[in-house]
Amino acid sequence: MGFLVLGFVLCLLPLLFCSLKLFHAIWWRPKMIEKKLRKEGIHVLPYNFIHGNLKEMIKLASEAKSKPMELTHDIAYRVDPFLLQLSILYKKPFAVWYGIVPRVTIMDPKLIREILTRKFEFRKPEVSSTMKFFLKGLANIDGDKWAKHRKIINPAFHIEKLKGMLPSFMASCEEMVEKWEKLIDSSANSCELDVFPEFQNLTGDVISRAAFGSNLQEGRLIFSLQRKQAALFLQSIFSLNSIWSRFLPSKLHKRMIKIHQEVRALLSGLIESREKAILSGNGCKDDLLNLLLKSNLNEIQQNKDLGMSREDVIEECKLFYFAGHETTANLLAWTMIVLSMHQSWQEKARQEVLQLIGKNNPTFDELNHLKIMNMILLEILRLYPPTSLVRSIKEETKLGEYSFPGGVSLLIPVYLIHRDPELWGEDATEFNPERFSDGISKATKDSQSSFFSFGWGPRMCIGQNFAMLEAKLALALILQHFSFELSPSYKHSPNVALTLQPQFGAQIIIHKI
Repeated sequence: MGFLVLGFVLCLLPLLFCSLKLFHAIWWRPKMIEKKLRKEGIHVLPYNFIHGNLKEMIKLASEAKSKPMELTHDIAYRVDPFLLQLSILYKKPFAVWYGIVPRVTIMDPKLIREILTRKFEFRKPEVSSTMKFFLKGLANIDGDKWAKHRKIINPAFHIEKLKGMLPSFMASCEEMVEKWEKLIDSSANSCELDVFPEFQNLTGDVISRAAFGSNLQEGRLIFSLQRKQAALFLQSIFSLNSIWSRFLPSKLHKRMIKIHQEVRALLSGLIESREKAILSGNGCKDDLLNLLLKSNLNEIQQNKDLGMSREDVIEECKLFYFAGHETTANLLAWTMIVLSMHQSWQEKARQEVLQLIGKNNPTFDELNHLKIMNMILLEILRLYPPTSLVRSIKEETKLGEYSFPGGVSLLIPVYLIHRDPELWGEDATEFNPERFSDGISKATKDSQSSFFSFGWGPRMCIGQNFAMLEAKLALALILQHFSFELSPSYKHSPNVALTLQPQFGAQIIIHKI
């Protein structure tokens, strides 16, 4: 009998251990962190079991997204009404609960610059069980691995290499312009067009040619799969049911694994054939993939441990595909929308292009001398930044006057900081490219920059010059050939779907010049 009791107790011990571990993760630890944050003078919303504050967030976000807004650049109440309400109430850092993870919102530019500079203390969030099937490249890694990848990838984005990619950019942009001209010719000198999918196709074509040397048709399958994966990942973030996926498998996980395997197989074949060509002396293409692989092979020849593995290269290629076309497509779509709302600035930009370039194809140097266009693009990135930034803390860390416990993540809501009247003036929610006439550093009242669209410090986006060159070229060609205005069917609907996008499209009426 005693042996039976002992056996029963031994069987219960693992179950008891797991139960205690689960209790600690979903209740005890969050409550302890909540108590510590309050001691630091940070306003913390009460922790609700498992879901945190997600129910309130989802409810307010759903209400905001259920209808379009008026034509204004004051978009914060539609993008994140929950966070906006709290930012108005609490100027100092405040914390909300994304499930069992507390997220402290930081809006002080000095603290933000410190966070982005101290890259080994304030790390990117741990890759979640769903994120690892979506993207694991440079954007999501940290520490020595980040430093190694950054060093290997850097040569591919050198200015001289970008100059060599300009013909590929040009070919894609010219095809889009020709398509638009044919659409207008078939109508009455103007036509309505949803430019958002047009720019998604354009930037997808550009990244295929400039990065992988293939055309849009060959790259479209990867784009399609990555977009599906992005949608599933977004669902995993904001679905209440998905919170349990931390502890239990789900159908969403299985779907993401299947897509991950398909994308991996496609890219693996492409990378393998390129590596063979390079090693045999036939790798003469100067696209991003070849530059990346050559740089990686050079590192491996010096020291095998210094190079990236095949899996690492695949993940960086996935990041090229997603980030390389998603963010630039959004920037171009918002630029067309905003310049349709502000016709005088559209005309200023057109006159600059015609005076400097005429009707000719722009050169690299000419694009860099388009001052008004650069001011416009920076102002649109200020008002419609691609995304916000999140960092995590693994152990107790000092930041300014605060001491944050391990397990806390920090949110930098770029769209709110870019609209702070204390930093940008009373016209902070208005479109005014003139604020960038003397550059980014002098655009705000702050002694240093409060502009974070491309990050800041050592983690500045590696693809910044690539994206800006592509956007300037596309916009220059559009201004040479077309004037444009908002269609009556356009519904102003800024919406965060990983990046900031027009929820109901970007319907524009284009006229041939």
